Amino acid sequence: MLSILEVMRLEKKISIMIPCYNEERNVRAMAETIIKIMESVSYDYEIVFTDNDSKDNTKKILRELAAENSRIKVLINNRNYGTGGRSSRNTMRYLSGDIIMYLPCDFQEPPELIPKFIKYWEDGYKVVYGQKTGSKEGKIKFFLRSLFYKIINTLSEVPQYENMSGLFLIDREVYDEFEKTDEDLILRYALADMGYKIKLVQYVQEERRGGEKSRFSLGGYLSFVMNSMVNTSTGPLRVMTIIGFGMSLVSFLIGLVYLIMKLTLWYRFQTGMAPILIGMFFLGSIQLLFMGVLGEYIGAVLRKVSKRPDIILSEKINFEESNKEDEV
Repeated sequence: MLSILEVMRLEKKISIMIPCYNEERNVRAMAETIIKIMESVSYDYEIVFTDNDSKDNTKKILRELAAENSRIKVLINNRNYGTGGRSSRNTMRYLSGDIIMYLPCDFQEPPELIPKFIKYWEDGYKVVYGQKTGSKEGKIKFFLRSLFYKIINTLSEVPQYENMSGLFLIDREVYDEFEKTDEDLILRYALADMGYKIKLVQYVQEERRGGEKSRFSLGGYLSFVMNSMVNTSTGPLRVMTIIGFGMSLVSFLIGLVYLIMKLTLWYRFQTGMAPILIGMFFLGSIQLLFMGVLGEYIGAVLRKVSKRPDIILSEKINFEESNKEDEV
């Protein structure tokens, strides 16, 4: 007689989603690694690669992999929508598994952790997330990322998890709830608000396979930082209000002191132009900073109220036509 765990393994399916862009060196190795791992865990599974309009041979290799193995499915975006955010949400809508796993294609997050993640799901955790304790990519970059997460956690109304990685597992129930949230909300920030018990799996992040550097530009990092800030907290707006009130009070007191000194020391007290110019430049820079922060929040509101085009797929491979239309 089969045990409950054995029955669950026979009935449940795992979907592994892998975003990629110009990963011709890694996609075949990643597919072979995952297939080998999944053969040892006794679950039905599918591997779904989402290509963001790669400019190298990634798409060609993905087509070959899908032709060789029907468990490998491929979504090719009409343009580069980015490996996370909207593209990931769109990919999740095509997954048929009871368990969803996300794994980058660059081997920085070890695929060998997959069985460990599944074991925690079997133990009852609906969310299992990787948490980086260090990175072989560079101590400075890891420190800056850690600092960023601490700032987000400080500003956020809901406590956030720090150093969350690009490797996670969620139950279908969690995805169904996440799908109801705003399109711009990232899963790692939504989880804290959802209240699901999360199992964190700690590991040291590896170097990118083949010695390649991150394709995430400085502008991309800054955009991610600002989007994270405006989507998790209104704290910066409160800080601006407090600073504005404080500076107004200080300016009033300084002006009052100057007025008293000028009245009492009329002939000897010379204010000069320097304090006035310094004050003007300082207040001007503060105003520009605050306008920029306000602009980010206004931009976030604009994205939510504007009807942007949905993600368009140029190609689907190994998907049943009845599951989805070419446009989501």
